[in-house]
Amino acid sequence: MTKKLKNETALLREALQMIMDDAVRRGIVEFEATDSHELKIEYAYRLLVHDKEIIPLPNDQVSLPNKKHRLAMWVTHKLPPDHELLK
Repeated sequence: MTKKLKNETALLREALQMIMDDAVRRGIVEFEATDSHELKIEYAYRLLVHDKEIIPLPNDQVSLPNKKHRLAMWVTHKLPPDHELLK
């Protein structure tokens, strides 16, 4: 796995919020309060791959930590440069 980002947990949280809000707005999914964090990460990762927003991980590198890192990296490109999580 690559080097962990500063604020990676907060970046992941922000990425999930952005992706989940977009998916609900598009009407492609409804999330329940009982849905696990891992399920949301898996769904967000697959949605971004499907939408061609990110390149899928190679088969031998598919793991929950790598998916989390990929989502955190994705959101760093979506946030404005002066966002507090990027400082």
